Amino acid sequence: MKTLTNIANCLAISLILACVSASAATLNAEVVNSKDKPVKDAVVYAVPEDSSVLKSVKTPKQIDVDQVDKEFIPYVTAVYQGTDVNFPNSDKIRHHVYSFSDAKRFEIPLYTGAPEKPVNFDKAGEVALGCNIHDWMKAYVFVCESPFFATTDASGKASLQNLPDGDYQVRVWHPTLRGKPEDTGQKVSVASGSAPQSLHFSIREKKLWRPWRAPSSTSGGYR
Repeated sequence: MKTLTNIANCLAISLILACVSASAATLNAEVVNSKDKPVKDAVVYAVPEDSSVLKSVKTPKQIDVDQVDKEFIPYVTAVYQGTDVNFPNSDKIRHHVYSFSDAKRFEIPLYTGAPEKPVNFDKAGEVALGCNIHDWMKAYVFVCESPFFATTDASGKASLQNLPDGDYQVRVWHPTLRGKPEDTGQKVSVASGSAPQSLHFSIREKKLWRPWRAPSSTSGGYR
């Protein structure tokens, strides 16, 4: 009897999970460049045409962009507009974090450990990060006007899940993107219980200048 009961419970749980999964709208995206190569660290985000959808969304309290072995980790961070970002320094040396980007200008003078307070990213757009001591330290925060976003993996794929029903403009941003995210837009309609939709993006890339860096304790050489 116990075995039958366990089987029944497992079936019930599976059915519940299947129903929950079916009720959430999902978009699967793939981003490649003009040579059909996957683009890692691309931000795929869905902007609802009905702005009232955003009123019920809570802004995350705080996220971290770390500094490890004289590099920002991660290289690309996507956040929802209004999010606080903390910049802990996990190295045993001091860093001086700054940005001159229009979307957010700020500076955290030489420090170790954790800064006194996080930085609030209140304006949508691209924010390039740098360190005033280590010129090769480069990273990006992309501030989305929508909370529905994901970052592509090494295969150029990302999944946007739990989208409310409605119409969206789905866009792509990447540090190497030539042009504006709006130029990549694709309109989609999603509904609860529908099968996941798949979108394909092919973007044109520009070259980014990367300064020479000093030896890395983990790389065993220069780069």
